[in-house]
Amino acid sequence: MNTLLRKSFAITASAFIAALSIGSASGQAAKVLADKPAFDDIPSPEFGGTKNKSFKPKDWLEIEAKLQISLSPEPPTKTCDKITVKWYIAVKNPEKSGTFLLLTKDIDHVNVPVSEDVYCSVYLSPSSIKRLTGFDRAGKSSVEYVGYEVLINGEKVAQETSKGKVGWWSAASDKISRSDKVQLLNKTETPFSPMWWDRYAEVSVERR
Repeated sequence: MNTLLRKSFAITASAFIAALSIGSASGQAAKVLADKPAFDDIPSPEFGGTKNKSFKPKDWLEIEAKLQISLSPEPPTKTCDKITVKWYIAVKNPEKSGTFLLLTKDIDHVNVPVSEDVYCSVYLSPSSIKRLTGFDRAGKSSVEYVGYEVLINGEKVAQETSKGKVGWWSAASDKISRSDKVQLLNKTETPFSPMWWDRYAEVSVERR
């Protein structure tokens, strides 16, 4: 083997080994402990420090889930760069008794702490609740099912549901139909954005 060929072979081998090392370093096993989602009616917040105006706070519907993420090996930053939570909410169809509207939303979260409890949430506004129910304070009672999936690097690592069988949102049903009549909102799209900050996973500014 001549000198030039040996050098070329050595460079190629080094590059191959480096590529393997990079791949090994970035390959992390992810595990997510996911609790059943919970939901409740919460009134619009009132803030001090501004001129008060007369109004009667209406209810928002808040849906949240507690997660705990583990990465192996655990990164020095103690955080997961990004997770995606895919929400599926089945609410009673006000126009046809016994059927349900399926509301969906994907929310990206960034810099999510690992090995500790963190919450993810999604919301329905008072106007959306009224559109669905005809009332200002009936959001919680209109919900039939809540499900969600957690994805890391595009792979599903956890899923849960408030009741029924996990994955009900993917099963064919003549009683559930997708709807965009109202929109689910992430926390930054609500007046709760600055509240309870350290409880919730940070919402990515790229997808709000």
